Amino acid sequence: MLKKINNKSHGTREIIKELIEASFHIEDVIDEYTIREEQQLPDPGCAAFAANYVKTMSLRLQIAYKIQNIKSRIDEIKDISCEKDDGFPQIQSSWKQGPSSCEVLYNIRSSPLHIDEADVVGFEEPKKILIDWLVEGRAERTVLSVVAMGGQGKTTLAKNVFDRNMVIKHFDCRVWITVSQSYNAEELLKDMLQKLYKQNGQDPPQSINQMDRDSLVDEVKNCLQQKRYVIVFDDVWNIRFWDEIEFAMIDNKNGSKILITTRNMEVANACKKSSFVEVHKLKPLTKEKSLELFNKKAFHNLKGCCPENLIDISSKIIEKCNGLPLAIVVIGGLLSCKDRKPIEWYKFSENINPKLKEDSKVKKILALSYHDLSYNLKSCLLYFGLYPEDFIVPSNLLTRQWMAEGFIKEDIGSTLEEVAEEYLTELIRRNLVQVLSISIDGRAKSCRVHDLVHAMIVEKCEDLNFCKNIFGDKQSSLTGMIRRLSIRTTNSDNLLNNTENSHVRSLLVHTSKTLPESFGKRIPTKYKCLKVLDFEHDDQFLEVPNDLGSLSQLKYFGFRVMGVQRFQLPKSIGKLENLETLDLRFSNKMEIKMPKEICMLRKLRHLLGNKMSLILLKEGIGGMESLQTLSDVYSNEDEKDNNPRVRKAETVKEIGLERS
Repeated sequence: MLKKINNKSHGTREIIKELIEASFHIEDVIDEYTIREEQQLPDPGCAAFAANYVKTMSLRLQIAYKIQNIKSRIDEIKDISCEKDDGFPQIQSSWKQGPSSCEVLYNIRSSPLHIDEADVVGFEEPKKILIDWLVEGRAERTVLSVVAMGGQGKTTLAKNVFDRNMVIKHFDCRVWITVSQSYNAEELLKDMLQKLYKQNGQDPPQSINQMDRDSLVDEVKNCLQQKRYVIVFDDVWNIRFWDEIEFAMIDNKNGSKILITTRNMEVANACKKSSFVEVHKLKPLTKEKSLELFNKKAFHNLKGCCPENLIDISSKIIEKCNGLPLAIVVIGGLLSCKDRKPIEWYKFSENINPKLKEDSKVKKILALSYHDLSYNLKSCLLYFGLYPEDFIVPSNLLTRQWMAEGFIKEDIGSTLEEVAEEYLTELIRRNLVQVLSISIDGRAKSCRVHDLVHAMIVEKCEDLNFCKNIFGDKQSSLTGMIRRLSIRTTNSDNLLNNTENSHVRSLLVHTSKTLPESFGKRIPTKYKCLKVLDFEHDDQFLEVPNDLGSLSQLKYFGFRVMGVQRFQLPKSIGKLENLETLDLRFSNKMEIKMPKEICMLRKLRHLLGNKMSLILLKEGIGGMESLQTLSDVYSNEDEKDNNPRVRKAETVKEIGLERS
């Protein structure tokens, strides 16, 4: 039964949660039907047929009842969402509410424009670069791009350069345009015209409001004719932006410049097809510059001088900001209102991320980056919520889990792996994901998300019921339906009992703690519909359950136990018809004899280990017709020379390339 929503201010959020849970129930019914149909055996005779028919009809009738209950549930949600008199807004219209979401976004974007010159810290080198490009650059029209994640100071840097006397004197006209996320090209051109007329001391003609795009383009070109201009387009999101605006930017061959700030490298790259482009990727502030900016904000009434008793804790707080100017400014502002007692500051430091995510500017700026993503990319980004803060994720592991989850959509001419890599690259280009290491071929080998991005992700995960976490003291609320569960600590067997839930589709267990002996054995019966099952820990006594094959929906199975002394895959592994990735990489390089049943895995794409022996595979690996990666096969010279099964393994596309 749908629970009644009484809190007006949280009405829409609760309705969305109810809809999400309803969608989970729909998925559950589909999965249940699929599993039961797959389990139907050929009828051996008439008597068996009758018995099987009655059983099948009974099960289908149960599913029909569940479908009817879901329909009733959705009708209830619809009725509540339409109860305007009780203060419950309709779901569709709630997206349009907002006196203004536009005004709020404008205030967020424009706030860096009003920072005093004395407050600009750490931009000395970038300023020199940009001024040189603007004043000393080529004669042809050039697009200059400043690229960085939200809150890193792109706008502050651009505005500081824009207002320099050297720049003001060099150009005949200067225009600053803030580009909204859902901008309108005609409105941008009108805004530009009005500012150009105003700079000339003229009133813009009323006819501007009646002009179509072509007329507006011509009018802008006329205003810029024979002038050396610089126009700033701040916070550009759309890669098609330059296509829509470039024809108004006349090239007078006199050194005119267009300056774009963006979070997306592809925005800068899109300008290259028709213009000279210079790109500056803004780096985080150094520790010294971070401290300087922090001191100015936290101790502004002390002229930026940090009291001696707060020097150590100030340094620790700054380290958590990772050089992000907006984070430093926000924290400095918060601490400037607190008592200057070290014990209070240490308490604040322990809860620094919750403090940051409560700040509207940081929260909304990061939310803007999230909401600009496509549906699939949002899910891919939210998946980082299954990992703790500052966790370094191997890129291949991450993208294979995305594939198992169904986030990656097929694209003609590309493999799922290639599409998944494109998704990750897109998140990196948008500065939402940081690259930690690069492989020989230049691909991201490992990555993570900034602490502030992680805080935003965790909040979104909670709001959308995307996943639940058990990370020591930082435990999610385990109420409601749990779709994805990440366990990083095991305080008691009772805790694990409370998380056993047939709705769970992904279970990640990464911990150095000893797991209850019964935990692994319970998985096939308690988590029947798993698609992702990933173990990584030091528990040498944990074994793969013999009935693993009952997890018929499993697509990703990782079992990387660091201290394991013996290991054997059960024969039931052959029943995992949907398995795509099998990751058995152990730190002790223990030899694994693969059971012959593994050849039945026709959908297996990645078979990963340290020393895998194929001695038991009588028919070779030909049955694994989807195999792309095999790492790495164990064989001695005699076996390699005399065993055609191993020679056949060498024909796999990427044999031996996966080592990390």
